[in-house]
Amino acid sequence: MAVVKARLSRSEPPRLSKDTKARIDRLSDEELTQAALSDPNNPPLSKRELARLRAARAVKRARAATGLSQSAFAKRFRINAARLRDWEQGRTTPDSAALAYLAVIEQEQAAVERALTD
Repeated sequence: MAVVKARLSRSEPPRLSKDTKARIDRLSDEELTQAALSDPNNPPLSKRELARLRAARAVKRARAATGLSQSAFAKRFRINAARLRDWEQGRTTPDSAALAYLAVIEQEQAAVERALTD
């Protein structure tokens, strides 16, 4: 399956008619990719932008695994709250050590909490 990379905007998504939705559903992955690439209002993401979005998704996934709010997560795991917010919103990218720490939190939350209580 082809991956279509697109920029997201804050504007309201277009409302599609049933006919338009049906036409889109009939397109192959290759046709969808070509349509997305030919759209001047939808330039492909750069490698840097794509990496930042993947990192933001990893940060959100780690926090979601804990069920904590941003502020509670930041406090419990000793991460600057503003930095966490920037990571989740894709404004900045966490370094490799921070991404590793977040992966450990996601997989072994109790172990990290025990280590931080000492």
